[in-house]
Amino acid sequence: MLLRMLEQNEAHLMSAYVNENREHLEQLEPRRSESYYKPEFWEAEIKNIYNDFLMGHALRLCIFFRNSPKGPIIGVCNFTSILRGVLQACFLGYSVDHKYQGQGIMYEALNAATDFVFKELKLHRIMANYMPRNEKSGKLLKKLGFTIEGYARDYLKINGQWEDHILTSKISPY
Repeated sequence: MLLRMLEQNEAHLMSAYVNENREHLEQLEPRRSESYYKPEFWEAEIKNIYNDFLMGHALRLCIFFRNSPKGPIIGVCNFTSILRGVLQACFLGYSVDHKYQGQGIMYEALNAATDFVFKELKLHRIMANYMPRNEKSGKLLKKLGFTIEGYARDYLKINGQWEDHILTSKISPY
């Protein structure tokens, strides 16, 4: 796998990824406007992604096969809401192309990405939350060393419905 931020001229790659996975991700993400699926949205969003990174607020990475570094995108992993001070933490969100589920791609990508976040960004805690019915995410996070810390009722509005979530975190080993 290769993990990297998108370049400004690659909006079409992200647009293709979200369109290819629209039905698959609808049940796992907030409702999206139609503009979210267009390259024009991603042209502006890539600027925001870089700005958030430069300001230390987020790290949003796309996953590519090593032998296809210019696409297509096969998944994403986002470390957002980076908080410094006494907390030194962030939230993790991720998705993988429906065609590649169950092949260990996300495990490989998140294993490398979380290591980078701990070593290079010097964060102490990564928090990742998942809906109880999303057993694949629960198994993945457990395999990655995330620990269940709680249960939040009506935690996030997913596809127009408030959904309960299992709260997990991983603490830096460094």
